[in-house]
Amino acid sequence: MGRSKRDAAAEDLARYGMNAGFVAELEERFRADPASIDRAWADRFRDDPPGAAPELPARDPGTPAAPGTAASPAVSSSDALDAVRVERLIHAHRARGHRIARSDPLGGNPSWFPELDPAQLGFDEADWERSFPALDLPGPPRQTLREIVDRLRATYCGSIGVEYTHVQDPGRKAWLRERMEADANQPHPGPELQRRTLEKLSQAGLFERFLHTKFLGQKRFSLEGAESLIALLDAVVESAPAFGIQEIVFGTAHRGRLNILSNVLGKSYEAIFGEFEDVPEQDAPYGSGDVKYHKGFSSDRRVATGELVHLTLTSNPSHLEAVDPVVAGRTKAKQVQAGDEEGTCVVPVVLHGDAAFAGQGIVAETLNLSQLRGYSTGGTFHVIVNNQIGFTTTPVEARSTLYCSDVAKMIQVPVFHVNGDDVDAVVHTALLAMAYRARFGDDVVIDLFCYRRHGHNEGDEPSYTQPRLYAKIGKRASVRSIYADQLVESAVLSREEADEIERRHGEELAQALELIHAGPPEPSEPYEPLGPWTGYSRRRPDEELSNTGVPVDRLSEIASRLGSVPPGFDLHRKLRPFVERRRKSIAEDLPIDWAFGEALAFGSLLLEGTPIRLSGQDSSRGTFSQRHAVLVDQTSGEEYASLDHLSRTQARFEVYDSLLSEAAVLGFEYGYSLSDPSTLTLWEAQFGDFVNGAQVIIDQFITSAHVKWGRMSGLVMLLPHGFEGQGPEHSSARVERFLQICSEDGLQVVNCTNPAQYFHVLRRQMRRVYRAPLVILTPKSLLRSPRATSRVEHFTEGRFETVLDDPLLRSDPRSVERVLLCSGKIYYEIVERREALGANGVAVVRVEQLYPWAGERLQRVLHAYDRADSVIWVQEEPSNMGAWSFVRERLQDLIAPSQKLGYAGRPRAASPATGSRRLHLEEQERLLATAFHGLDARPRKA
Repeated sequence: MGRSKRDAAAEDLARYGMNAGFVAELEERFRADPASIDRAWADRFRDDPPGAAPELPARDPGTPAAPGTAASPAVSSSDALDAVRVERLIHAHRARGHRIARSDPLGGNPSWFPELDPAQLGFDEADWERSFPALDLPGPPRQTLREIVDRLRATYCGSIGVEYTHVQDPGRKAWLRERMEADANQPHPGPELQRRTLEKLSQAGLFERFLHTKFLGQKRFSLEGAESLIALLDAVVESAPAFGIQEIVFGTAHRGRLNILSNVLGKSYEAIFGEFEDVPEQDAPYGSGDVKYHKGFSSDRRVATGELVHLTLTSNPSHLEAVDPVVAGRTKAKQVQAGDEEGTCVVPVVLHGDAAFAGQGIVAETLNLSQLRGYSTGGTFHVIVNNQIGFTTTPVEARSTLYCSDVAKMIQVPVFHVNGDDVDAVVHTALLAMAYRARFGDDVVIDLFCYRRHGHNEGDEPSYTQPRLYAKIGKRASVRSIYADQLVESAVLSREEADEIERRHGEELAQALELIHAGPPEPSEPYEPLGPWTGYSRRRPDEELSNTGVPVDRLSEIASRLGSVPPGFDLHRKLRPFVERRRKSIAEDLPIDWAFGEALAFGSLLLEGTPIRLSGQDSSRGTFSQRHAVLVDQTSGEEYASLDHLSRTQARFEVYDSLLSEAAVLGFEYGYSLSDPSTLTLWEAQFGDFVNGAQVIIDQFITSAHVKWGRMSGLVMLLPHGFEGQGPEHSSARVERFLQICSEDGLQVVNCTNPAQYFHVLRRQMRRVYRAPLVILTPKSLLRSPRATSRVEHFTEGRFETVLDDPLLRSDPRSVERVLLCSGKIYYEIVERREALGANGVAVVRVEQLYPWAGERLQRVLHAYDRADSVIWVQEEPSNMGAWSFVRERLQDLIAPSQKLGYAGRPRAASPATGSRRLHLEEQERLLATAFHGLDARPRKA
């Protein structure tokens, strides 16, 4: 006859000491899958009947014993056995209690999980009233099994299920465990808080129902089924001052956004209803505008204790989760401005959908930013509004993980799964998560289990694809009704008082609608820039800055600091000439290369009080080993950034090597630029080709935010570009895509051909009050080309020139028979070919700024060459790429009627460049031959 589980456990303990639990687990795994354990153990279990205690497998003398094995004496006491079993039961609930937590309001949680069943550990019915050692739990040192299990179930298997044992830091786990187990993780709200919670639920529910009846058929992306989110966010805002929080930066998708705008941020009903009515006064004064559930908003909210908390909701597109890094970047900039190094005063709060959180890769990218130097914000407060469906996609179709939140566990943060219909538990969880973030400066994730009462939008029929789910949802009372009944039953308020709350808020909504019918509402936000944007403009100035040069004494000062390192600093031997050349470049009037020109621009801005933030993959050194903004001591490993040591009174200089991401990092830097127009914020691609990894950020935010949402940005994007035989993924920054979306002064696109131009365009970006994102196509081979250098005098005077005329033929334009127009690196190859051919009748004109199009300036230059037979645009890119499609019609309008417009470049292609070095050189030769075709080597006679 086989052993009982209890007898087996006692025998195992006597035989194996404190390793008995380990052996029992091995046997369970063997019975389920013999291949899942070590072969020696499998052989031992296979030879014994189920439940029999096997001998320990023989150990090779050279193999060390498992930790604790040799030192574990045989133990036969009942207390020792009980301690092991109880400890395993406790740990199982801490680690797996969430598996049977009642977190799903639709009842989808299982009620049994093997690791949580006491019977699986050898306990039987007779043990329920026996006392056991429970030293690891609050309360008496000995408790009955029933008391132990009841406490564990209440703490970990109620309306709140918590995942936290994956966190590796013992201190963080202990803090959470103690906080939760002290009161069994149960909410204890007072009557005042419960009344306020009912107020917020009533506001949320009435708002949705009012919109549904008054604006029938219009999309609003209702929050119905998840109204407890408003109570959660209200608790976050109201508790903010207690945690030292002065400002919250929100990010959210479109579902529930209008409700949040109204009932959390305080946007007026009149303003929202005006958008539904689509009154002319609600049109955006700055451009095309956007739908109401994409717009941002900001307000100062006075909480119950009297303090003001500034609330900002970031505008975002329908591209789910794209706003996540933007919120992080905005928050970081605000923290830097406030001197909030720990992220205590300004906090990001981001709301997600369940399908999007699991499905969108930018979520993982942004989470990966959360603990990196230069990107950490002291923890983002995440709330997943878990509708348990994505449009029509069920969870089993939407992810391969158990929970939609599982991706967050990679950064070692706790996840709280909470039942959205248990509103007190929701508020309790929010406050616990706030306390954790404040204590440890980490992200926290709340998985708010709820449901979506309607379809994806109010015109959608969800029962087409989820009939059983929506039959269940249709039978459920609203969250507000459930909570009101609980408060009436517990005598917190009367039924009449609960109904009065509904009546009062209903009247407020009706009055607001009457007001907008009587007259247009006031704008919800001022149109002129405020706060840090006061004084800036998105209107491009009519005149360029006359001078962005820097006095030679200042340049010498910068060069001296860039050309020195601290005493005793062990500089890499290959960098010693590099640093020494910088030191003497100005004094000896040496040619200045691209990287040094950039450093002079940075240094001059820093000394003038302009902070600089540069980030990207390998940006501190530079992809092409050209920048070396950070030097590393070869002995100690310490880093030294000379640009951060120019002067005691200089502005802040930061450079960060980012994680290997385009979308999240560019989104972060864009967000940073939204909050801080006074900082030169730059993002650099490793190669310009990789910028399309962030296409959503470019299309939906950077190039269109000014017309959709009235939001300015001065972000600079540095994109290495140029055809040099490196293949289709290391040649093109896809300038055609930027030019295609250039309109309404939403972008600046430049392709500088010398270091002085780069120097001046960087300074122009910060010295004008005009702010628009700037795309700079940066060089690769030209970084070290002797031709692509500038003299000191070019930095001490002048400005960025949108068009550069031919310096050789400017004085004799009548001798020109052909004008070659180009932009970027190809200029130097054209000049070399002209010299080789002796084609002195060819003028080479550089278009340094492609957008805004410098039509007037280019027309003046071309007018001087009106005797030329032809004007030819020369580019390296295929004809369906590069700038040709953009410039063709514009050039046709500028040239003389007698002149012919031509093209010299690669033919149309599906891929930007060839992977063959030989073919690259052949193609380059053909386009240059085309540019000079039919010309003799003699200049035309005037």
